[in-house]
Formats: sequence, structure tokens, C-alpha cells
Amino acid sequence: MERAVLLWEYLTYTSPGDLNIWNAHNPRERFWASRTKQLHASHVSTYDRLWSNLPYMRPLATIITDSLDWYGEDEHGGRVHDLLGTRCDPYINTVLSGGQYNFQCHSNLTRAVLPFGLNEQDVHDVINIFQVTGLDEQGRYFMNPCPAEKGDHIEFLAEQDLLMALSTCPGGDLSLWGFGEDSEEEMIKCCRPLKVEVYRLKDETLLQKNGWKPAEVSGYSGRHGLDVPLGENRQEKA
Repeated sequence: MERAVLLWEYLTYTSPGDLNIWNAHNPRERFWASRTKQLHASHVSTYDRLWSNLPYMRPLATIITDSLDWYGEDEHGGRVHDLLGTRCDPYINTVLSGGQYNFQCHSNLTRAVLPFGLNEQDVHDVINIFQVTGLDEQGRYFMNPCPAEKGDHIEFLAEQDLLMALSTCPGGDLSLWGFGEDSEEEMIKCCRPLKVEVYRLKDETLLQKNGWKPAEVSGYSGRHGLDVPLGENRQEKA
């Protein structure tokens, strides 16, 4: 659990991971991959923000350093730090392969949050850090092997108090990944650990001195037209 204005950093040993983020005091507020993708891009990097869901609609964290920001777009159209896809899960694995593997990213995230009073239903769409993905010429999702080397990192500023869960992908660097195509025994050979480091500013007023302030929830009234039962156009005519 990380306090606002803390910095945290994920360092890779050439393996990607799946990250979930919640407001530490209200788990209903959590990372919204789709809106983040709309506001920034399908793959995020330095100075992009990770936004929360409705009705809160505010940044949870900001990327301040990305050692892979040089990667850009590769020859296949792939980019790094993916918002297009989501976590691997045992349900689709069973549908596609008939297997009963219990250590997909979804399951790993589920186990991680249980001690904090959350459960499987709180696990949500992820940011796939260090993961290279894209869409082919027919619009089909693809994944490429992770380009990161030991010591590559991505660093975030916590914009509010956060609870985070990270799963090292059991597909490893994705060089052997494929639903139902490779056994778990083969994929695990290229699965490597991720390291997390958390930093506290020596002067916690530093950001405020430079104009930073905690993000507020969206100012929308939340009425949703419920006081206009005939609809917007009918109300104007009246």
C-alpha cells in the first residue's frame, strides 16, 4: 500500500508483468485501462497518467521514468507497456486448452489481494508493463517477446494513496506464449522475477511547492437526467 506523493519503480529481469491499482481507502475506485487508452494511447510511457474509473475519473499515478521509451513502434507494429490486452486467466485457458492451470495472472492477482479484504471480483483490466503488443493488418491482437533487459525500469508517482498488485506473467518473456499451444512447463522456463522499489521524498512538500496538488474526483453532478423523465429534447420543447 503506497501513500500519495511516493514514487515506486518496477525493475525487470527481462520479464513482463500485469499491474492492478486501487484507491487504498476505497477499492471501488480502481484503474480504468480503456479510458487511459483513450486519453493517452494504446501503450503508455513517460508523463502518461493511469486514470481511475467512473464516477471518480482522476489520475491514480503518473509515469515519470520509462527506460524503454526509446522502443517506439517495431517492424510488426508492436509497442511496449500494453493497454490493448488484459491479464491471462484460467477461464479462457480452460476454454482453449482444457487445462486447469491455477497460476495465470488473474489467479495471482486474486491471491495477492485477499489479505486486504478484496476478492476475485475486484481484479480488473491491467496495464501490462514491459509487454510488447499490437494489432496486425486484420486488427487481430498479437504479442511479441519482451525487449527489456535486466535493469530496465518504469517509475511512477502515486497521485493518491494506492493499493497495487503485480503478477509476473507466467508466460515469461512471451517467446513461448500461446493459449493452448505451449505447455505451462515450457512457458515457465522464460518466466523471471520483477523487482519493486518504493521511495519517499525527503521533502514531502516539494511537489506542492512546485504546483502539484492531489487530484479531485470529477465534478459531474451525477444526476444523469433523472430529473428530466421525458428526455433532453422534450425538456427543451417544454
